Amino acid sequence: MSPFATRLIRWHDRHGRHDLPWQGTRDAYRIWLSEVMLQQTQVETVIPYYRRFLARFPNVRSLARASLDDVLVIWSGLGYYSRARNLHAAAQRVIASHRGRFPGKREALQALPGVGRTTAAAIAVFAYAAREAILDGNVKRVLARHFAVPGHAGEPRTEERLWKIAESQLPRRNVERYTQALMDLGASLCSRTRPACERCPVRASCAAYAKGNVEAYPRPRPRRPRPVRQTSLLLVLCDGEVLLEKRPPTGIWGGLWSLPECDSSEDVREHCERRWGAKPAHPESLPLLRHEFTHFTLDIAPVICRLKATPRMASEPGQVFLPPQEAARAAVPAPVKKLLTKLAGG
Repeated sequence: MSPFATRLIRWHDRHGRHDLPWQGTRDAYRIWLSEVMLQQTQVETVIPYYRRFLARFPNVRSLARASLDDVLVIWSGLGYYSRARNLHAAAQRVIASHRGRFPGKREALQALPGVGRTTAAAIAVFAYAAREAILDGNVKRVLARHFAVPGHAGEPRTEERLWKIAESQLPRRNVERYTQALMDLGASLCSRTRPACERCPVRASCAAYAKGNVEAYPRPRPRRPRPVRQTSLLLVLCDGEVLLEKRPPTGIWGGLWSLPECDSSEDVREHCERRWGAKPAHPESLPLLRHEFTHFTLDIAPVICRLKATPRMASEPGQVFLPPQEAARAAVPAPVKKLLTKLAGG
């Protein structure tokens, strides 16, 4: 075992996280669920969603049998909804192709929808004690600093070098403890800004620390201006109920129910007449709502439109009228849930 791995494991025994709800199990389903939820999401945010998800879908068969709408309802608010769609598809694949049992090899796990190399390796390590390397964002930062790897961690050449380092440091035994220690170090002491080097267990061998320039590794991603987009979301009310529309299966909020969307440059009254054959007498504009996505910012202009029922309202597929309280409990995006809750008086 390398000195790097030895020091990490000893540190983790005393200072690491040992009480997370997905720890202390060999259940590949629970480990898989946690690893997918933790993609681009912090532990504190994931924990309540993880518990609610397990309460509703305690095993892979219950998840595979569920409708996608049911899955998205539980996932609503966690973001990156393609993860939920991939979870559902992967559960069905496990039932159809693996008789309900998650495969033990990283390569087979990686063939499941939404499972990349690091996620597959983590499942193999924690569920089956496989000797596999991981390389999530926190681990990239730890290794880039400790071995003073230049370049942005997302660049192919830099990432390839980091994978080689990750594989070279794998211990022959205690791989689970080592892997969790590596994750915990990156999530705690070796933070992106203001790392706590004075408490780091591998400070003595850290090349970036020796250079006196820890925060220079890895090199930050080149900053690009985040574009701002505008749209209007219509709270179409008819006989006390609000209209929800099913979003396309891919793209922003894919597969979720949402409010009808109107281009911000289009007249709301004309839009309503064109779509549903009725004009709202006095559309009511609500305060602007800003929502941040990974690559852009969306400014949402909500507008309440009270309409009389028309035959066209019931003829379009993928539409449903619901009481606002019930609509807020459907599989809707977080900003839409906020608007519906406010509409319902919550």
